[in-house]
Amino acid sequence: MAQVVEKLRSYLLGWKGYFRLAQTPRIWRSLDKWIRRRLRMLHLRHWRRGKTIYRELLKLGATPGVAQSVAALSRRWWHNSLSAIHHVLTIAYFDRLGVPRLS
Repeated sequence: MAQVVEKLRSYLLGWKGYFRLAQTPRIWRSLDKWIRRRLRMLHLRHWRRGKTIYRELLKLGATPGVAQSVAALSRRWWHNSLSAIHHVLTIAYFDRLGVPRLS
């Protein structure tokens, strides 16, 4: 994930610098949400199996119910990236990883 964030960081900072004068805060917020959802999906795809998803979510501080509900649908990565996982992989989590905010 560190490699993905490192490559993504250079692009996002470039976009932010290039388009900073644009008066489009709603578009920035929606793009921010989409990027974080995509990163959540990449986490789930990286973990792949339901057991691994369950174990890793518990390590990150998820409740057993949330981890079980996400792990039960282990192959529906895009669907799960918007479900209860957004309470575990929060904006603060991505800030710690170094993902810049656009909005």
